[in-house]
Amino acid sequence: MNILDELAAYARVRVEKAKNIKSLEQVRQEAEHLPKGNFPFARALHKAGLTFICECKKASPSKGVIRVDFPYLQIAKAYEQAGADCLSVLTEPKWFLGSDKYLAEIASTVKIPCLRKDFTVDSYMLYEAKVLGASAILLICGISTDTQIKEYLKICDSLGLSALVEAHDATEIKRAVEDGAKIIGVNNRNLKNFSVNVDNSAKLRSLVPKNILFVSESGIKTPEDVRAVKSMSADGVLIGEALMGSKNITAALQRLKGGADD
Repeated sequence: MNILDELAAYARVRVEKAKNIKSLEQVRQEAEHLPKGNFPFARALHKAGLTFICECKKASPSKGVIRVDFPYLQIAKAYEQAGADCLSVLTEPKWFLGSDKYLAEIASTVKIPCLRKDFTVDSYMLYEAKVLGASAILLICGISTDTQIKEYLKICDSLGLSALVEAHDATEIKRAVEDGAKIIGVNNRNLKNFSVNVDNSAKLRSLVPKNILFVSESGIKTPEDVRAVKSMSADGVLIGEALMGSKNITAALQRLKGGADD
């Protein structure tokens, strides 16, 4: 079993535990009683120029603990003040040391849309994300069947949530397009072994139709990397460790944003 499979398996365990506390029907009703969202995450990606999705992440399987201190609300506010367009908030608790609480508090504090970054394996997690205040969720082709992706996209549409459908190779891009994805993210990190190849986005960019929003994820560390992403006509870039590992998040983000302004 590779790391991605382990993450998905643990997510299934988490969902079953959550259902014992609050049933699928209960969380679905909670989500559906909230005002339908107007897809602010997708609207942010539609703006002119490159959209910056900045990640609130305490740890990762590849790096271990990235920030011993994790003042997540301060981090989220620093991102917003430095010009982030969206936030990505990890809620996976075992390998990423994330928490649903982080997402709920951040989403109620900042004005920019938040992506729930987790390993979606059940429709329960979509309704949960809505209740927690997320504007978008992550769907990973590598752990989802086409039937699941289509079902999840339909639920997201009904709730006003955006779905970032993540692919790593040409086959997964084809699946995402055929399943109806409106936003496709190419992960430059191979989640099966955590190797990083920033050229992966450039290699796969042409396979994503122009009417589908395109995001380059992971491995973006320098203004030059940002310029490379911009040059491939990407709509957004998701940046995590390069920012989380910095002592001055605001300065680090402004430096990277400079690459998009060149």
